[in-house]
Amino acid sequence: MSERPIVWLGTSLAVVRALPGRARQAVGYALVRVQNGWEPSNWRPILSVGPGVREIRVQIGQDYRVLYVTRFSDAIYVLHAFEKKSQKTSHHDITIARARLASLTHS
Repeated sequence: MSERPIVWLGTSLAVVRALPGRARQAVGYALVRVQNGWEPSNWRPILSVGPGVREIRVQIGQDYRVLYVTRFSDAIYVLHAFEKKSQKTSHHDITIARARLASLTHS
């Protein structure tokens, strides 16, 4: 199986690039696993954003999240990345991810 490309939407790549080194490394490793058809070691579905959306969970010092979708055969789409500051994902972060997912399904 060949690796599917990763398409970074909005500011997601800039956010991941700005993460502390170990957190950035953990996100990269998790995404390589996804590219190769495996699951990341720490993830969960995010149904509140849309069908097929998953969240990579990185807990190194702080909590970081990367929301992505693999249901499209051409690529893995990273919808949103952020530092999680409370137990519940903020409405703002959910709204951003939903809008980016909607842009994929309407293009």
